Amino acid sequence: MGSLRILIKNLGPGLLFASMAIGTSHLVLSTKAGAQYGWVMIIPIVLANVLKYPFFEFGVRYTSITNKTLIEGYLNRGKGYLWFYAFITLFSTFTILAALYTVTAGLFINLFKMQGVPISMAALGLFVLISALLIIGKYKFLEMSLKFVVSILFVALIVTTALVLFNGQTSPTENFEPTPIFNEVGILFLIGLMGWMPTTVEASSWISLWSIEKWKTQEKPSLKESLQDFNIGYFLTGLLAIFFMLIGWFTLYGTNTILSDNAVSFADQVVQLFTRHIGPWAYIFIAISAFATMFSTCMTAHDAVSRVSLDILDLLFPKGKTRQTKVNFGITVLILAVVNYMVIALFSANMGNLIALATFVSFVVAPIIGYMNLKNVMSEDIMPNLRPGKALRLLTYLGIIFLTLFSIYYFWIMIF
Repeated sequence: MGSLRILIKNLGPGLLFASMAIGTSHLVLSTKAGAQYGWVMIIPIVLANVLKYPFFEFGVRYTSITNKTLIEGYLNRGKGYLWFYAFITLFSTFTILAALYTVTAGLFINLFKMQGVPISMAALGLFVLISALLIIGKYKFLEMSLKFVVSILFVALIVTTALVLFNGQTSPTENFEPTPIFNEVGILFLIGLMGWMPTTVEASSWISLWSIEKWKTQEKPSLKESLQDFNIGYFLTGLLAIFFMLIGWFTLYGTNTILSDNAVSFADQVVQLFTRHIGPWAYIFIAISAFATMFSTCMTAHDAVSRVSLDILDLLFPKGKTRQTKVNFGITVLILAVVNYMVIALFSANMGNLIALATFVSFVVAPIIGYMNLKNVMSEDIMPNLRPGKALRLLTYLGIIFLTLFSIYYFWIMIF
């Protein structure tokens, strides 16, 4: 019991990672993967989770051993590393948050039957609420609330998946032909799915920043305990991605149903998809669970990007006034809210293209950031006996090679 209490106490950064990951990549992309391509999509989902594992694990390992963020490690390797990461962060800042808030706004409109409200107005309300919660509640509130949200979501998904499997797969329509995977459209979908599965690799530094923040109010756990926390969160993200894929496969594959790219329509389709197999009585429960999932994802991503932005600015311009203070954090949260609201208001009609661009960039840079993380944990910052073992290093190289070759294959298809 003592070990269990310690484990629950140390749950935090890993759980935040799970909450942040179980968003667009799971609710949207995993469901679409099963609905459009069937069971075969379990292969890229498992591959992405396994091959990217070391990239994220290194963020936890480096910070736990050195008491420094992964971003500080980039600076130690050379300022070019830090500038590259800063560029990727700048790009994703204007796409990832806008994409997350757009989907969440669609769920909100659907949940409260507010079809006449524009997406941009619903998103504005979410920006105001989440910014206030982050500024007032800080890290402790974020962690406590997400333990509750992830627990509810996990139970809801287990129940739904079990009922879907019990009812069996939906019969395909007459003359149904499977959607091809290895054409331009299919490869583009795979890029998006694997680019954000379980989440973008640049988020590896987010876990290290959350760890530093947690240790300000709690005794620092050992490396073993920190990795336990992360591994639980990471396992949950992979398992829930498979659940979403199974639900999409068993209920929609072969029916020629097209999941909408419109946030409001998609939200309605997903909620109806769940309630069809549980019963109309479960509508409000499922709708709130789906909304809570995306709401928590928005919170964690908004919090993380704010912390990362401050950390990068502080390291690039050490004589400036951009340190991780409460005031600076609050200002950054508000700036990101304003900027991303403007992106939604100006580009709402092309949000699908923005999301596609964001996932593409995340996929292409994944092997580069993975290599940067490997350089950090294999550097003199870490004692040889605490560096990753041979198996983990081999998995890292396999991930780098696979993601690089897949990116080259995508470019070849696009050109020829």
